[in-house]
Amino acid sequence: MAGIGNFLRNAWNKEPVVAAACGLGFLALIVPLASPFTKYTGMMNKAVPYNYPVPVRDDGNMPDVPAHPSDPQGRSLDWLKNL
Repeated sequence: MAGIGNFLRNAWNKEPVVAAACGLGFLALIVPLASPFTKYTGMMNKAVPYNYPVPVRDDGNMPDVPAHPSDPQGRSLDWLKNL
């Protein structure tokens, strides 16, 4: 641990701009993992379909195709409205 401290102190004394850039880069990798928005981003990505449906002519024999695109199907998005 003391070796890492000496390395960081030496790097800061010789090249403070490079050390600061490396520190900001490290924070840019760590902060999104600890952000509370990561949870909600994952929940929204699960709720939104990856492939959007193509309009299909309903012949009356397709129970899995909604009659209208705005018909509610799947899980409720009330949690998104209550944010």
